[in-house]
Amino acid sequence: NFSHNIMKYNSQTAQEQLDRLEEDADIQQEAQRLAEIKLGTSPNTLAIERNPFTLQKGTGGHRANATTLRLLDEIGGVEGIQNFTDAFYQLAFVDSHIDQFLRDHGDPHGARFAFWIAEKFGDPTEPWTSERQSRQVCPFHSHGHRLETPHDRSSAHFAAWHSPKRSAEDFGKHFKLDDARVWMRLHFAALRQVGGFERSPAFCDYYTKFIGHFVSIYESTATKFARESARWSENPQNMKDYIAKGRRMSDVIGASYVTALGDLPEHEAMDSSWPYPST
Repeated sequence: NFSHNIMKYNSQTAQEQLDRLEEDADIQQEAQRLAEIKLGTSPNTLAIERNPFTLQKGTGGHRANATTLRLLDEIGGVEGIQNFTDAFYQLAFVDSHIDQFLRDHGDPHGARFAFWIAEKFGDPTEPWTSERQSRQVCPFHSHGHRLETPHDRSSAHFAAWHSPKRSAEDFGKHFKLDDARVWMRLHFAALRQVGGFERSPAFCDYYTKFIGHFVSIYESTATKFARESARWSENPQNMKDYIAKGRRMSDVIGASYVTALGDLPEHEAMDSSWPYPST
């Protein structure tokens, strides 16, 4: 029947997207590091590079360096980052569009996200890898399917696509441009809400590029919208209007890529290289 065919189709496309995630250089690095820790085969050393965004796409993913370590310290380390990741999830839980991807509010979403960011910025304690060593994986059921709780980034997003809060029609579909834009706007709004942009403008400038880099694995067209998403919360009226509309970004949800480009300055809409250097 129609519902069965939708589920079968979405399951196939979700598996293809999961395969794509697991081929991503950054996700492979995270899996390799966890395996190295378990085997005790690798020293805890940082790869030092002048600027991660001098890397071209497809050349090995993001690397921590002296700059990212300094920026991590400026924002307050993992505790400072968790201030805004916790604030972000409080915003996400009451946004029905984003909350549909979040099966369980009781999971330590903010801490896990903060650990991942801090480790990517070079935290030598490797909090993300350490947390994953002891994380328990448990089964859950959604739309007649048996799934497992996440153990890494790729499985976290696979679980989000298959959240029981999603409609049968959307079940299994991967993130789209409007999902990514709402997510980024709320994420940067949380960073602004806790004073991050005042505490370390340099961190926030770099972090916007960082998010632009990482969002591409989930929706390739979303990268060029990261800067607009960061600017959105500069004007307090935008958040007021969003709340007045029932916490729904009607200007974003359902908008096509071509329509969405109209929200960008021309130079950003035309720029296909940011945050990477032009070739």
